[in-house]
Amino acid sequence: MAKRTWSMIISSAMIIGAGTGGVFWIHQHSADQLQDGPRLAVVAAKETQSAVVTTASKEPEKKTRKQIIEESQKKVVTIESSSGLGSGFLYNDQGDIVTNAHVVEGSKEVTVRTLNHEEYKGTVIGIGEETDVAVVRVPDLKKVKPLSIAKSKAETGDEILALGSPLGLENTVTTGIISGVGRSFEIAPYIYSNLYQISAPITHGNSGGPLISAETGEVLGINSAVVEQEGGIGFSIPMTSVLKQVQAWSQNPSVGATVKTAGDTHSGSTSASLEAEGLVTDFYMSLNLSDYVTAYALLGSDWQSGTTYAKFREGYINTSYVTIGDISSTTNGNKEMEVTAVITADERRDGEYVTTKYKVTYQVGYENGQLKILHGQGKKMK
Repeated sequence: MAKRTWSMIISSAMIIGAGTGGVFWIHQHSADQLQDGPRLAVVAAKETQSAVVTTASKEPEKKTRKQIIEESQKKVVTIESSSGLGSGFLYNDQGDIVTNAHVVEGSKEVTVRTLNHEEYKGTVIGIGEETDVAVVRVPDLKKVKPLSIAKSKAETGDEILALGSPLGLENTVTTGIISGVGRSFEIAPYIYSNLYQISAPITHGNSGGPLISAETGEVLGINSAVVEQEGGIGFSIPMTSVLKQVQAWSQNPSVGATVKTAGDTHSGSTSASLEAEGLVTDFYMSLNLSDYVTAYALLGSDWQSGTTYAKFREGYINTSYVTIGDISSTTNGNKEMEVTAVITADERRDGEYVTTKYKVTYQVGYENGQLKILHGQGKKMK
């Protein structure tokens, strides 16, 4: 409930970059959570190494902040698309650049400009519909050493660097800390889940740029949104929550596929389909706010009769969050809608976080004039 109260305090927010000059209202939504909960997470293994030496042992030289900035800037780019200007960064050695979906929406081809002002053509090979993340492939940047991606989540108080091209001012670096975690809201059509709140100043053009650890130089997140209130509050999408999707696009590029344009919703969706998909999304949003009462109320009577509220809550108490990927719906012929979604979920188990992907299917229909989730099941994906 604390998260919901916090969201209500903020009056307006915007996604930053690619010409999105408007201000969007933050909806009192958060993001997703799984039923029968996923029980996995990213686990950082600890190794202990000891050695007997006759002279003083040498530790790896720690990079200075200036060195981290100089090395990082070489892997950060400015992106020009039909939507305007944004930022991005190399994340693998195939010339693939991570950015925000709203930076490249409406474009199949974009122009990418590097630190030394060299320009290349890039192709959008993956773009989220509800998750504000996209991947652009630039063949000319293949084999260029990418930025390292952090394997664990950042914590409040961690020192960070925000790189990008705010207002077109390329190669800009701002500094700050992680000032909050677990922030979630919606800026249609995107759902932002468990974001990092940052004190480093960001604005238009920073979208898609990396949030980097000032200590290690690893990418912690993707700078994506800012609240224009009280001097501005920035938000960044954690890389741990989207890395698997990004890697999937790189392994199976959707070159030539229809690119989502601004304002698009689910292709061919009817009003009933959107309502059904929205109900499932609201279900996960409520869980993400730890509002188990609201989530339980969205279930149909048959489901509730077989699962008590206490048992329902117990099934989700250790779930950190779930990110909804693709979601679609069809009519099953019984005046009900079948909603299918691919979700990536983090859950705490035995003191550790594990991440896994599920395909979930829900039957949605009306009971006493109200739309309810009647039945559901999930299957772990390989």
